[in-house]
Amino acid sequence: MNKNLPHISKYGYYQFITFRTHDSVDDYLKKILNTTMQNNKKQYAIDRYLDSSQNGVYLNGMVLKDSKEYILKQDKKLFELVSFSIMPNHIHIFFKEIVPLNEAMRKLKGGLSFLINKRLNRKGQFWANNYYDKLIRDERHFNVVYNYIENNAIKANLKDYRDRFYTIYE
Repeated sequence: MNKNLPHISKYGYYQFITFRTHDSVDDYLKKILNTTMQNNKKQYAIDRYLDSSQNGVYLNGMVLKDSKEYILKQDKKLFELVSFSIMPNHIHIFFKEIVPLNEAMRKLKGGLSFLINKRLNRKGQFWANNYYDKLIRDERHFNVVYNYIENNAIKANLKDYRDRFYTIYE
């Protein structure tokens, strides 16, 4: 089984992306990443772990506010935004692809890295090297992903859950 599945980039299609802070990737998370379980089950296990982990927790307070503003500024430049949720150590973002996925993610993660490192007065790698992407297959899948992102901070019992979710979808 290929552990490093290729990213699927398709102009005009919806993408569900998750990426995490570099410091959130500990030995337990690496163990999950290296299992042979199905990719969707693996991602679910990773998300559940990240929701309760205190590793790499930087996306709070002003960093949360700055990140939200930065993502919103990328709408119609890198993607057509549907929604996103900024968790303490990872981000879920849902968008329609308008530039190649690798380009959108490189610019999004790079810009956020620069901004967050500056805010926190730190240097070095901020995000984990890779990201999880899932091409949306149909309307049912769209709704499942949207609801997952919308409710992620609530399920993680974050008191500031209202500040962590944003949508343009009606």
